[in-house]
Amino acid sequence: MSGVEFRSSRRPSPLGGRKPTKADLARFAVDDPDAIDDVLPAEPDESPRLRLLIVGINPGLWTAAVNAPFARPGNRFWPSLHRAGLTDRQVDATRGLDPRDEAALLERGIGITNIVGRATARADELTKQELRDGAAHLVRRVRALRPACVAIAGITAYRIGFSLPKAQIGRQDTSAVPGWPEGVALHVVPQPSGLNAHFTVESLAEIWRQLWADID
Repeated sequence: MSGVEFRSSRRPSPLGGRKPTKADLARFAVDDPDAIDDVLPAEPDESPRLRLLIVGINPGLWTAAVNAPFARPGNRFWPSLHRAGLTDRQVDATRGLDPRDEAALLERGIGITNIVGRATARADELTKQELRDGAAHLVRRVRALRPACVAIAGITAYRIGFSLPKAQIGRQDTSAVPGWPEGVALHVVPQPSGLNAHFTVESLAEIWRQLWADID
C-alpha cells in the first residue's frame, strides 16, 4: 500500500463522527449478524499476508454505533496496542476508526475481526451456540486468509466456542482445533474491556509485545 492512496472499504460511522448517546446505543441492540465491518485488506488475494489477525468476541453497542473495533471509552485495547509498539500513535476510535489508522494497521499486517458479528451490551449475552457457530466460521476464515498468527481476545469465549474448557491464556495447541490450518499460530489473549480487572494497559501491552515478537 506504500505510495498508493489508501481507500477504505469500510462504511463510515453511522453517527457521522459524533459519540453515541444512550438512545443511539439502544438502536444497535438488534440481531444484525454483521454489526461492524472488519479491518481486513479489500483484496486479500492481492495483498501481503497478514502477520496478525486479532479476533474480538463480538461488537459492543458503542462499537457497532460508530463502526469501529474496541471503540468504547475505557477499553484498553488501543492504549495497550500503542504501548506495545503495534501502532505509531494512540488510536482514538470512540467516534469511528480514522482511515489513516486503518491504513496503518493493514500496512503493518494487522487485521481485526470478531468471533460473533452480533452486537450486545455485554459479551455474556451471547449464547453458547452463537460462540460455537462463530468459532467454526472463524476457522473457515482463517483457512482462507492464512495469517501468520491469530490472537483471540477472550479466554471464556474461546473455551466455549472451541469446546476446550481447560484452555489457558497463551499459545494454543492447534491440533486440538479441528480444521485449523497448518502454519498459522493461535494465541488467546485477555479480554481488554475495562470490566476485566485482572489486567492493566501495561500488562496487556507486554502480552502484545511478546506475541508480536514471536510471530515468524
